[in-house]
Amino acid sequence: MPVAAIGGQRLPRLRLRGAPLAWLGVIPFVVFATMFLILPTLYLLVGAFQDGEGAFTLRNLGNLFTPSILAAYRISIEVSLASALLGAFFGFFLAYALSKGDLPPWVRSVLTTFSGVASQFAGVPLAFAFIATIGRVGLVTTLLNDLLGFNIYRYGFNLLSFWGLTITYLYFQLPLMVLIIAPAIDGLKREWGEASLVLGASRWQYWRMVALPVLAPSLFGCFLLLFANAFGAIATAYALTGSSLNIVPILLYAQIRGDVLHDANLGYALAFGMIVVTGLSNGFYIWLRSRAEKWQK
Repeated sequence: MPVAAIGGQRLPRLRLRGAPLAWLGVIPFVVFATMFLILPTLYLLVGAFQDGEGAFTLRNLGNLFTPSILAAYRISIEVSLASALLGAFFGFFLAYALSKGDLPPWVRSVLTTFSGVASQFAGVPLAFAFIATIGRVGLVTTLLNDLLGFNIYRYGFNLLSFWGLTITYLYFQLPLMVLIIAPAIDGLKREWGEASLVLGASRWQYWRMVALPVLAPSLFGCFLLLFANAFGAIATAYALTGSSLNIVPILLYAQIRGDVLHDANLGYALAFGMIVVTGLSNGFYIWLRSRAEKWQK
């Protein structure tokens, strides 16, 4: 039996049937991932290739190319791209200000804590918060109309629309970007900037030739992660827009749980398509993250 020395005494190291005791901590995660991730995913994959009687068919995948479903995928991808681009853009500058700006330390602590909370705030509470804030009779909408005579809805804004959903998604996309890009910005060594200045490089040349190439894998990786995060969101979109915006998660919900558009196997095929899109995004994110870690070493 292996032993360990503690205070000059050699004590036996506990093992469970030849396996390190530390592996016990992994068991809950393995069980959870198997029950709520792996098995449901396999169930969806099998159902996507079955008909109502359980026979093998490719009809469900063929139906994904119908105009209505393709339009749903297009809208979902556009909303995800828009929210990911805006979240990555503004989140990067906010994270840079927190990491490299001359802000008091407590500002970073407060905003990092808020980002950790806001990045997880979604679903019905987030939809209600935006309806109560910038809905047609929301607090901000009413104040702008009463104090300034400016009605945002009179100028074409609509919360229950593409840009309304995109702005709502930014509430958790932007803080998530701050959390995941801040460590990469912290990895920019001060010596690199000082060396570039000594060699006569301008600020723009430093960013173009040093900082941006180093941060590029992290930036693209964060963008892909934000895209996948928005593409799979359903609770916020459903609570905010209902069926007025035909995105894939809402269409999937209607196929599996709806009373009119009830075709569970087509819903499984829709989920299979979402798994492919998010899987590719996450796969590229992991690859880019590995490249970023090599650069930062």
